[in-house]
Formats: sequence, structure tokens, C-alpha cells
Amino acid sequence: DLYKVWVYFDKKDSIKIVNLDDASIKRRIKHNLLAPTKYDYLINQNYIDQIEKLDVEVNIQSRWLNAISIITEIEKINLIKKLPFVKKIEPVYKHKKKRSTKSINDLNNQNRDIEYGSSYDQIEQINCRIPHIAGYFGQGVRVLYLDTGYELGHNAYDSLNLVAEYDFINSDENTANETDQEIIDDQDDHGTICLSAMAGYAPGNLIGPAFKSEYLLAKTEIMAEEIQQEEDNYVAALEWGESLGADIACASLGYLDWYSYEDLDGNSAVTTIAVDIASNLGVLCINSAGNEGDDPWYYIIAPADADSVISVGAVNRDGTIANFSSRGPTYDGRIKPEVCA
Repeated sequence: DLYKVWVYFDKKDSIKIVNLDDASIKRRIKHNLLAPTKYDYLINQNYIDQIEKLDVEVNIQSRWLNAISIITEIEKINLIKKLPFVKKIEPVYKHKKKRSTKSINDLNNQNRDIEYGSSYDQIEQINCRIPHIAGYFGQGVRVLYLDTGYELGHNAYDSLNLVAEYDFINSDENTANETDQEIIDDQDDHGTICLSAMAGYAPGNLIGPAFKSEYLLAKTEIMAEEIQQEEDNYVAALEWGESLGADIACASLGYLDWYSYEDLDGNSAVTTIAVDIASNLGVLCINSAGNEGDDPWYYIIAPADADSVISVGAVNRDGTIANFSSRGPTYDGRIKPEVCA
């Protein structure tokens, strides 16, 4: 009998702003962005207080969207809708998580070059050996990575330059599996694998392109079979990472179950809107195009439809586009994805 919704407000606090990390200020100066921007002002606390008096659970606060996500009964939602400072209310939808049937079974285990191991083909395909030879391994760049969680005890992460991590599901600073249900669902499996493609360093087995970058790790995606989809966690993680100075935000996540193709216009999905705001603040946002190319949906998924995101499709080692890789264009006719790898 409980519903999860976004509550959008009419005005923000005109005085209070978020505390920005020095790295965030430095990145903004590089992009000629004068602080504070309109996205730095906090939500009016009086609005939140009045809603909390109705005994509802406040989940996420987004200063970018000037909104909060809450969990409560339909009767209280109807009461909140009538409050004079509430602009609109939109649902956070529920859907059943699809289980992937794909597996990676064709790895190249040759030890060549500077001990790239099975990662040689991907490094060669994106021509990353050239900057590596020149001594560039991502140092000096701060990356926000969003996924299901991370098991950092793996030896590929022995040298990981971890700045901060946060679990937006359990609201703590542990991004590995925490509960029995998370262990059953292999909650941190997807994130551990995907992060290694960028940040892993295990000579002879795996070398990621940017293993010397600084990393902010966000655990946002729930792997349970029946879930309330956490797009709001994605938004909260972007805001968190931007405030801590992320230069790049990267995610192999996406959302489609509650959208229609018409919604992929670069302006509708909440994560799409958040990605555009992050980009306006100087964060380079990269997101997977999706795995729907051989499904009835076929097209890219949110937030890969954002105007400012670099959406990435999938190819095999020969450069042939994978059947499962989502295709463009966006509903409004823009070419997607921008790159494939």
C-alpha cells in the first residue's frame, strides 16, 4: 500500500548552498563556471519539514531537480499534492528486473606487449597503447563510477586510487555486499566487473585504460528480482560526485521499463535531466547505450538519450556491432550512440 514518488517544489532556498570540494571548484573554474550556480542552492528546508510532519519517509533529496523522493500512502500523496509550494508529483515506477542470459566466453588470454593479458584487444581497439606508452594512465582525473557495488578485495584493485565511496541503497560508505539478499543476488558482481574494465590493474591478466585515475564509487542499482527502480539513486550519486570534484561520470546502467520510445527525447527521463545538469557543471558524462538491440525495444535507453551524454554501444574485437547493443536514433532524431567499443 506504499508508493514511491518524486515531489517537485516551486522555489529553492535563496541563501544556503552546498559545500563544494576544492576539486569541484577547480573543475568549474577550468570550464569558466562561476559559483554558485542555480544548481548549488539547497532545497527549502521548510518544505521538507512540512512534508515530514505528515509522517512520510523521505528517501532522496535532489537540489538539482529541486525535489525529494518519498515513500508513503496514496492518501498522503493526495494531501501533499495540495500544498501550495508543491509544483508536481511524479511516480518512481516499479518493474521486474530482467536476468541476463549472456556470458563472456571468448577471452583472449595471450600475454603480449606490456602484460595486458586478456585486455589487450580492448586496449588496442581504442588505441590506448599510444597514451600508455607516453605515460598517461588517467592520473590527475577524478572519475565517478555508478553501478551495483564493488568487491575491492580483488587483486585487480590492489592499487586503486579510491577517494570516496557511498552506498545509496543502504545509506552507508560500504559499496560491497552487505545483506544476505545482496549475497544471494550477487549485488556487487556487475559493478566489480565493469569497473575493472576501466580501473583494474593486474599485469598479465588485466590492465584498464585509466588505472591511475582517482575514483569515486557509487552503489546505486538494486539487483533484486522485484525492485522499485532507483533512478533517484542515480541522480543523488551524480550530485554527490559532482560536489566532490568528479571530472567524468561513467555508468553501465539504464532505464526503459516505464518509458515509451517517445520519452527518449533528451528531456523527459529524470536521469537524462540530471546528466544534462552534470554536464553543464563541467562533468563529462558517459553511459552505456543499452542491451536491447535484439529485444523488441531495440532502441537506446535513458539516460543515453541525453543531449550532452556520450552514449556507448558494444562491439566485438573485430569491430562488429553486437546484436544486443541498443540502436539509435533518439525519438527526436539525434544520432545515438556516439561511439562503440
